[in-house]
Amino acid sequence: MLIGAHVPDEDPLGEARAIGAEAIQMFLGNPQSFEKPTPRADVEALRSGGIPIYVHAPYRLNVTHPSPRIRVPSRKTLAQTVDAAAEIGAAGVIVHGGHAEDDPAEGPTRWWKVFEEREFPVPILIENTAGGDNAVARYVEQLDRLWQRLAGFEVGFCFDTCHAYAAGEDLSDVVDRVLKVTGKIDLLHCNSSRDAPGTGADRHANIGAGQMDPSVILDMVQTSQAPVVIFETPWAGIADDLVWLRGSL
Repeated sequence: MLIGAHVPDEDPLGEARAIGAEAIQMFLGNPQSFEKPTPRADVEALRSGGIPIYVHAPYRLNVTHPSPRIRVPSRKTLAQTVDAAAEIGAAGVIVHGGHAEDDPAEGPTRWWKVFEEREFPVPILIENTAGGDNAVARYVEQLDRLWQRLAGFEVGFCFDTCHAYAAGEDLSDVVDRVLKVTGKIDLLHCNSSRDAPGTGADRHANIGAGQMDPSVILDMVQTSQAPVVIFETPWAGIADDLVWLRGSL
């Protein structure tokens, strides 16, 4: 199990060395826009850096939105992000499950369109969602519906501990239930939560500083059997989070 972190974009490899990360996650553009990723000057350094790189797609993307004015540019930017991730040799692209504002049951078909439209050079890892009444991947039963619709496509899964807590899932067996649906967890986001369970608030906290019991987080990490764990916690304490997990496994 490799233990890493979401790092600032300016010098991702340097930041990884500074905190002892064995894998990194980063953005390739503005996380709040539909803009095409900006070409990086350090492509060769990233490709030869010796550690796995994961790219997080912009937060604004919503490939399940009922309006084509949001859904279509979301698909376009996702494809551009995956292509840019391939250029730096990324291991995967993480994207939130999205919200189908008309009916969550429509979300799986809209995701099916993403994979039916083209093949991708880097695996797409769909992430469970913290909140939203119309979320497509907030609860395990929604994941089940989504994975059934995407059967036949190569789809990866990213499990976020904070998101499961914020969604109001029963953390004692949520990972086992997810694994029954997805078959595997390709990447785990190890985060505590600033807010209470079931609030739907996607606000991460450092381990021990948030509201989640660290022992419960550790149990989810171990049960997941994920090959890579990424912390997305506040930067000031993220190095301590890595030390905690290494010392706890």
